Amino acid sequence: MGGAVEASIEEATRALQERAPERFNRVFELEHSINQAHIEVDEACVNLLARQSPLAADLRFVVAVIKINTDLERMGDQAVNIAYNGRAYLEHPPLKPLVDIPKMAEEVRLMTRKALDAFVRQDRALAQEVLNCDDSVDRSKNEIFKELIQFMMKEPSVVPTAINLILIARNLERIGDHATNIAEDVIFLISGDDIRHGGFKAPQASD
Repeated sequence: MGGAVEASIEEATRALQERAPERFNRVFELEHSINQAHIEVDEACVNLLARQSPLAADLRFVVAVIKINTDLERMGDQAVNIAYNGRAYLEHPPLKPLVDIPKMAEEVRLMTRKALDAFVRQDRALAQEVLNCDDSVDRSKNEIFKELIQFMMKEPSVVPTAINLILIARNLERIGDHATNIAEDVIFLISGDDIRHGGFKAPQASD
């Protein structure tokens, strides 16, 4: 499922860079596999909770998987949004060379991979690397917004095209947020620490 999400981000980005709208079709195909996996993972977790009644660290694992599963599905949705916005963008002449958005896309794709690797390896340090990237992604989005607003102020005719790029940057930023959520869930899984919203919870001795 994580691999499908990564592939969705990459396909959507390449379609933009290559101005090849047909490549967006692959994003829609991947969405179906992501949605199917989302249902299957949720069902497996519910069955496990019902039949095994896991406690302590095992319960944390199941809870973390349910939450990560939801974040991955929403990341797939954001990739689909990029495809829709990208199709609209490609209906117009290029506004500018696409440099910042592909760079941002690669950054969030790497965040996604690291977050999933951290989960598989139970690696808190790797999860922390993902958290450290979040501010960089936010800065990239803000810089893209500022540049595009300047384009629109100078030339109102490019407003529709610029808005599509703004929406794509926003979609990428949301993918980064979901990768951050996964990293936070990995830390919770490993240690019991709840670091959401700057919080902290010490691990329980019984674990």
